[in-house]
Amino acid sequence: MSPLIPGLRRAATKLALNTFVCRQCLRQQPKTAPSWVLRSLQVRYASTESQARFARYFTSSAVPTDAAVGSEASKAGKKAFPETSSKAAGYWLIGSAVSVFGIVVFGGLTRLTESGLSITEWKPVTGSLPPLTQADWESEFEKYRASPEFHLLNSHMDLEEFKKIYFMEWTHRLWGRFIGLSFVLPSAYLIVRRRVSARVAGHLVGISALIGFQGFIGWWMVKSGLKDDLFAPGSHPRVSQYRLATHLATAFVCYSWMLLVGLRILRTKRLLASPSSAQALITALKNPAIAPFRRYVSLLTALVSVTVLSGALVAGLDAGLIYNEFPKMGLGLTPPASELWSKFYSRKEDESDLWWRNMLENPSLVQLDHRILATTTFCAVLALFAYSRTGRVAAALPPKARKGMMGVVHLVSLQVVLGISTLIYMVPISLAAAHQAGSLALLTGVLVLGHRLRVPKSTISLVQKRIKAAGKTR
Repeated sequence: MSPLIPGLRRAATKLALNTFVCRQCLRQQPKTAPSWVLRSLQVRYASTESQARFARYFTSSAVPTDAAVGSEASKAGKKAFPETSSKAAGYWLIGSAVSVFGIVVFGGLTRLTESGLSITEWKPVTGSLPPLTQADWESEFEKYRASPEFHLLNSHMDLEEFKKIYFMEWTHRLWGRFIGLSFVLPSAYLIVRRRVSARVAGHLVGISALIGFQGFIGWWMVKSGLKDDLFAPGSHPRVSQYRLATHLATAFVCYSWMLLVGLRILRTKRLLASPSSAQALITALKNPAIAPFRRYVSLLTALVSVTVLSGALVAGLDAGLIYNEFPKMGLGLTPPASELWSKFYSRKEDESDLWWRNMLENPSLVQLDHRILATTTFCAVLALFAYSRTGRVAAALPPKARKGMMGVVHLVSLQVVLGISTLIYMVPISLAAAHQAGSLALLTGVLVLGHRLRVPKSTISLVQKRIKAAGKTR
């Protein structure tokens, strides 16, 4: 019976046509609406190829050619960016942020072990391999022996000792290359395959460009330590504190960017999985009582960032090696004013640059500034925590935001203990590296807290669409 079904279908549809007119004349007639039989068959055979085959037999209009069908297929093949990004992209972004966190800590170790100036050249491609022969090691060591750091600090160093600091800097640079490749290549794949939204694709392009720029900044920083005209004659050779702060700030921006975009993707997926719960969260975050708290968290993020940058100036000037006591600095809470505003750092005859050069180049004032900023950050976190537990804010704040605020309190307390310990014990490598990691951990806590207090407009729009679609289906 089944072999007769196609013939019966054709016969049934042809009964509706004028059987006394040839097929060519029928094609020349104006197009008429298909009968209910045709419509039922079209629903069953809904693919493009089936509809084209349908038109050849059962319509009076011109039959679409193979070229037209191919054109439509090619247009369908060019996918537009989806409304939401793949969950795998979110996990990958957070994994990339973790890798950046690791390289920031390792970069601090490279600086603390005074290994950052061991490689005196920048070879983005060929520098991926370390010296492989004894002659190669001798050549690299000879280049290092021509640097100011060797003459002023490491003139006693032999080849075996040089290899230790060389591998520290080489590993740091290799890790940076790995981050670049492991981010740029997957980004290109996700964008080409349309696995991310258009907004996220823009973020990926921006982060990729920032990673490339960070490599240039790293060499720009190292290059400043290979010249003896950037520090006083006979002083400890070091990189420029301005370039060090720029390098660290760029790493923090890259980390924060990856983290926030990854968290946003995962939360959007989670909210769309339960639109009703998402709408309840959005309504709660629109409570007017939360608006001031949200602004204070933004100000706290800025304060933490400025404190981190001041810490970079402390590291660049080795300012942690003086006044190794707390809370006093010498005989009082602050050094003498003549020391804080020394004319030694002014480079203009009218001393118009006296104030800002001391703030950025005078180790005593730089350390005092960092103490003030760190203490202000600690007090601000405690005040914000108290504010979040009182009044209308306590009643309106979502549970995850309350937990996030508590987490920030824990992180800032740990960071204060690490900072004071690092200062008192004269900057041991372990404590100093932990203090740098703590600064990034504190920034992470504040960023996550701010993330939990906001829902992007694009996500809100998608949630509303899902709710409307669910209502129509009912």
